[in-house]
Amino acid sequence: MRVLVLGGTVFLSRATAAHAAARGHEVTCAARGSSGEPPAGTTFVRVDRDAPDGLAPLADREFDAVIDVARKPTQVRHAVAALAGGVKHWTFVSTISVYTDQATPGQSVRTAPVHEPLAAEADAAAEADMENYGPAKISCEQAVTDALGDRAAVLRAGLIVGPGDPSDRFTYWPLRLARGGEVLAPGAPEEAVQLVDVRDLAAWIVHCAEEGVVGTFDATSPAFPRAEMLARVGAGVGVEPELTWVDQDFLAAQQVNEWFGPRSLPLWVPLPQYAGHLSHDVSSALAAGLVVRDLEETARDTLAWARETGRDQQPLRAGLTVAEESEVLAAWRSRPV
Repeated sequence: MRVLVLGGTVFLSRATAAHAAARGHEVTCAARGSSGEPPAGTTFVRVDRDAPDGLAPLADREFDAVIDVARKPTQVRHAVAALAGGVKHWTFVSTISVYTDQATPGQSVRTAPVHEPLAAEADAAAEADMENYGPAKISCEQAVTDALGDRAAVLRAGLIVGPGDPSDRFTYWPLRLARGGEVLAPGAPEEAVQLVDVRDLAAWIVHCAEEGVVGTFDATSPAFPRAEMLARVGAGVGVEPELTWVDQDFLAAQQVNEWFGPRSLPLWVPLPQYAGHLSHDVSSALAAGLVVRDLEETARDTLAWARETGRDQQPLRAGLTVAEESEVLAAWRSRPV
């Protein structure tokens, strides 16, 4: 197939382009070229999706499949207007952040309510405020499905993890557990988590294009307990974690943030308001070809990547520093009981 990846230079889009090329497809990566290099075996075309005619370098090219991960509605509208006419299949990668009900566990993509779409030209709002992320992605989804109809697959990704992740929202855990010692584990052992290895999602994206899979799916793993996640990450990096579970109210009192950013604990969200965020029903995705690898492998490969690239020697974008974790654990041990 002739495959166009809109992007192809960073994390998921790059992994997708690499997998498609490894499968023997003729892959074109179209991007500004300012965020990274496309993978070997692909053709790079420089475009500017923020310009009205920014896709002009693709005008004379034909593609069997297009793959897009954009978050700006205008960019997606420009792309479908320029390219949708002759394309057999279009995959748009959306997000589980499109859902308005984050509290109900086990929701299905078929019935869960979603945000109203962001206004047509609200690209600046989509970038400036994460509250607009879900509505912006709904706008993008609608642009694709309106133009492509039964030629489109919309994949609402959960937390994407693995080698190359620039967010550190999973990388923190392999690095932390590999360091050893007492580990602060957030919340409760039975709380649900979900994630998807970037390589598994990339492989499924290419599979959807190859097999003509269409429809809307939640693209993440089946949910499993946080205690199991930490045990499997530990197994992947060769340690048996020494976990101290700290409840969410205490963490909040200690000004520990959930999910992402400074002084945070990744893969922890407050309950009950986010009890459904990491517990989606993904049976339809698995039936449509999504294959999820062992978490031990993801943890092992993420640790190796972090060490090879020197990321383990840099301040992370998510997680607690050594000093912050020690401070919270000391406060937990000295609390009145």
